[in-house]
Amino acid sequence: MAVTIRHIEVFRAVMTTGSVTDAAAMLSTSQPTISRELARFEHLIQMKLFERMHGRLRPTAHALQLFEEVQRAYFGLDRIISTATSLRQFEQGQLSIACLPVFSQSLLPQTCRHFSEEFPNVGISIVPQESPLLEEWLSAQRYDFGLTEVGYVPRGTELTPLITLDEVCVLPDGHPLLEKTLLLPGDFEGQSFVSLSAMDSYRQQIDQVFRSAGIMRRMVIETHSAASVCSIVREGVGLAVVNPLTALDYTGHGLHLRRLSFSIPFSVNVVRPIHRPQSQLVAVFAAELARQAGLIETRLAALIDPR
Repeated sequence: MAVTIRHIEVFRAVMTTGSVTDAAAMLSTSQPTISRELARFEHLIQMKLFERMHGRLRPTAHALQLFEEVQRAYFGLDRIISTATSLRQFEQGQLSIACLPVFSQSLLPQTCRHFSEEFPNVGISIVPQESPLLEEWLSAQRYDFGLTEVGYVPRGTELTPLITLDEVCVLPDGHPLLEKTLLLPGDFEGQSFVSLSAMDSYRQQIDQVFRSAGIMRRMVIETHSAASVCSIVREGVGLAVVNPLTALDYTGHGLHLRRLSFSIPFSVNVVRPIHRPQSQLVAVFAAELARQAGLIETRLAALIDPR
């Protein structure tokens, strides 16, 4: 005969109430049944759990240690039941998001704030990662959804365009080119320029534009992220061309935006793993993400084209 859940229930009831009589009442059974099941449990585990003293049960040291494990198990069961109830009521859940680092700093923070105000008990995990590892993770169905710049659809996923904007020029306070509302390639001739790293795809597109126009910039600093570029430009070191999301984060803090006469598209795409079960929370978060994208587009348009 093996130990059963009933034996554990009896043991827990006796430990909780302190007596066979109260344990019987707790489990809606008789005192003889409690005594019999308790004795059988001790026999099966070959361990004395109680000292019988003056008609009362006194737990042994082994019983106290065992009770701690039993309580943990019951606590875990209670958590499972509570979580199931909360999920059914749409009060709790977990969202896991994989994205390029730029989106963990821009777009997602605003979306998370509004989403969390409506669903405060939902946990959100954001994991920044660069391509192509990001797309591999999404293909492996490891996250509820992802945000990428790539235009191709990673295997095992579906891709939905969220927003496409043009890269913008960022300039520090007092820069002479702030007098212009639209910057041409020629305006960058001889200008101190803060650039992304040579391996960055946007850097390569930017360089190609100026190379084709025969424009020579004075490359002063090269760095790996758009956030770093904006911070350096804000210090008055030079000007730069960066993605509009990061540029908007720094606008109003010693940094200004100007529209470019040439187009370098910056796209944001939502990638959903098709083999991973999706909750309603994913759809709700995606809707808020789309709303925030629309607000960003409106704000950007007002800043670079006030007409």
